[in-house]
Amino acid sequence: MKRVLVTGMSGTGKSTLLAELARRGYWTVDTDYGDYFETVDGESLWIESRIDDLLSVDDPRGLLFVQGTTRNQVTFYPRFDHVVLLSAPEELIVERLRARTDNTFGRSPDEMAAVLADLAEVEPLLRASATLEIVTTKPVADVADAVLAHVNPDRPAVQANTK
Repeated sequence: MKRVLVTGMSGTGKSTLLAELARRGYWTVDTDYGDYFETVDGESLWIESRIDDLLSVDDPRGLLFVQGTTRNQVTFYPRFDHVVLLSAPEELIVERLRARTDNTFGRSPDEMAAVLADLAEVEPLLRASATLEIVTTKPVADVADAVLAHVNPDRPAVQANTK
């Protein structure tokens, strides 16, 4: 079974991509929810036993997409077949954070400043470990097609019927 980490800064489209992949029938897990993280000294970190359990499952669907960005994700890089970095221009990230309705993170001035600082400091570290980087200025369907082509090059990316 292939395991794919989808990572990136807030506002780059990770949750949107996972929703698109789930719509297409893929197994997706958003570690921002479901007790996969804990806050330690003000920082969100993966609960390593929960991530270990998740990555130990051998599911018949054959492909697992995990979304998250935490400092301790690097511990699990050897368990992922691919690390996909989603990125976006700073102006687009700011626009997305201000407009999003499903998650309020990034709206306060302090949170926005933290996101922009992470963009400068953390994103280059993520880029160095990524097997693929996609700039998410294109429609999510195109982003999903590119990710699927990268992680499963022998199978064409087929979109589900959206009638």
